[in-house]
Amino acid sequence: MSDKSTIKSIGRRKSAVARIQMKPGTGNVTVNHKPLDEYFPTLALQNILLHPFEIANQPKNWDLNVTTNGGGTTGQIGAVRLAIARALLKNDPELRDAFRAEGLLTRDSRKKERKKAGQPGARKRFQFSKR
Repeated sequence: MSDKSTIKSIGRRKSAVARIQMKPGTGNVTVNHKPLDEYFPTLALQNILLHPFEIANQPKNWDLNVTTNGGGTTGQIGAVRLAIARALLKNDPELRDAFRAEGLLTRDSRKKERKKAGQPGARKRFQFSKR
């Protein structure tokens, strides 16, 4: 399956990891063996995923096979978007400036802050009593 026309890429966000295989086609997108509109049902999430294609002016030129694991919906969609942008960049290095201006090549390094000992959450403290 991995011939010269297939581009593989990986993206991460929060605790989600997305691996994609992109090959020339008709715009068919499958995520974890499901169609795009079944895995990410809302139009807002689908637009986030397709944003790199709009910037590259290649909306229906590629077939995507996406495998995601870890995290939730927002983390997974961010990881997929980064992976798509990286794959399109491998195919056409001239897209770097356009993607950089849109922030598509920057890995969002924000993660959940850990819970500290002696308090109920990462930042929240137990109620303080003077007496």
